[in-house]
Amino acid sequence: MKKLTYLLLGVTCLFVVSSCQDNVHSKNYNDLTLVDYDGIRFIQNGIEGGLTEIKAAQLAKTNSTNQQVVSFANMMITDHKDVGAHLKKIRKDKLVDTQDRISVEHQHMITALSLKKGAEFDKAYMQMMVQDHEHAISLFIDGSSNTSSEIKNFAEETLPTLHKHLESAKSIYMHL
Repeated sequence: MKKLTYLLLGVTCLFVVSSCQDNVHSKNYNDLTLVDYDGIRFIQNGIEGGLTEIKAAQLAKTNSTNQQVVSFANMMITDHKDVGAHLKKIRKDKLVDTQDRISVEHQHMITALSLKKGAEFDKAYMQMMVQDHEHAISLFIDGSSNTSSEIKNFAEETLPTLHKHLESAKSIYMHL
């Protein structure tokens, strides 16, 4: 009887220990995902960054009186909707199980931005765009060496557009 008790206790301990391991699949990713952890992170962060930039650009269209800022915002909406659609297609093709969301940090940035108007808004928005595009370029540079050829090619193809966005954002910011 003691042997059976020890055996059952041992098996129970094994289950408890194995369930405590840090497993990527236990973090809302399905077991069939066809990309590595870096690919999942690239897809998630790319979609989230695009959603943030679209939301900020929509604010710019209502809170800015500067035509350059509004034109830049229109470009952000158009380009980031296209990038987001492509990332969502990759997400579906690679069986990545994630949700579209904006992080709490980015949501706070959007909220703070929404309280500004005119020139104060323009400076804050363009500064945010410079910072976000520097981060996006870093993300896409990392993505361009991903093991998934679909992610790698998409990242490489998108980098020139992100560089163009960054240069435009810097130029507008410098002239405010």
